[in-house]
Amino acid sequence: MSSDEFHVHGPHDHEVEHAAAHGNDQFASRIAVMTAILATIGALFGYEGGATQNNAAMYKNEAAIKKTEASNQWNFYQSKSNKQNLAELAISLPGTDAEKYKTEVARYKSEKEEIKKKAEELEAESSKWEEASELELHQHHRWAQAMTAVQIAISLAAITLLTKKKWLNFASYGVAGVGVILASLAWFHI
Repeated sequence: MSSDEFHVHGPHDHEVEHAAAHGNDQFASRIAVMTAILATIGALFGYEGGATQNNAAMYKNEAAIKKTEASNQWNFYQSKSNKQNLAELAISLPGTDAEKYKTEVARYKSEKEEIKKKAEELEAESSKWEEASELELHQHHRWAQAMTAVQIAISLAAITLLTKKKWLNFASYGVAGVGVILASLAWFHI
């Protein structure tokens, strides 16, 4: 720039020049690094939270499938019971082959036992999937709580940067610590 020209500084130019000349603000640098670390940790917590939520939904779906299969077996059981009842009724009717219907009654009783066993196994399997879903959902809530704590810590770090209050910096560390504790509880399924 030659000395013959007229130059007007923009409102932010003074701040940029001041930052360039005196830009060694260690406090702000530490907060920036802490915020970046918290954002990374928060992304990991968010991923885990999403994964456990998906698992809970898949397990819930599997429980519903097994419950439907059990219901189908109970319907089949009921159908065999109805046929058994009709065969028992036929035994007492005059002019029917009572031995034939006694054989059918015995067959239906035998078939019903197998069907009942299968239905009970499917109900037990459904209950196991339901329990697994509930455990995953509990773990998801822990991850969500940890993520929320990290987000609050990041917000406190931003406020710390604006206000330059050291106590807010410690509050941010404390809330981040709570987030890490909650994530540990999630990790260990507590």
